Amino acid sequence: MNVRIDRATRGQLPLLTNFVKAFHELEEIHLTDDRREHAIGSLIDKPDLGGIWLIYDDSFAIGYIAICKGFSIEFGGYDGFLDEFYIVPELRGKGVGATVLGLIKEEAQRMGLQALHLEVAKTNHRARKLYDSLGFVARDKYVLLSVSTNS
Repeated sequence: MNVRIDRATRGQLPLLTNFVKAFHELEEIHLTDDRREHAIGSLIDKPDLGGIWLIYDDSFAIGYIAICKGFSIEFGGYDGFLDEFYIVPELRGKGVGATVLGLIKEEAQRMGLQALHLEVAKTNHRARKLYDSLGFVARDKYVLLSVSTNS
């Protein structure tokens, strides 16, 4: 496998939207197509928010990964949240995820991020094992809480 990531462009929005929709269906994330496309477009158009990268095996797009930027006093500067990470089902469990996470860590360093964070479903033991092997540490002292400001 020859895995690489490339920062997405506006011209790739239809392809990217299809991948994001597939991920949202898998994770049961309910978002209108318009809101989904607007969010993806914002990450493409405004690099100060983070970025979204298409994942390729040779010349074939096989998924995407997104970082949303934030700022952390605790970590001493800008940090990033690995907001979404999707690889087509037929290539999961073949080492692609580990390669992509290594590449995205390099991107995060170039972006000046001091830390990367992610969330994983408690039942997704395979992904958890991967993240553990790459140095991601569960912060059991804390619980991620969320509230929509649109309700």
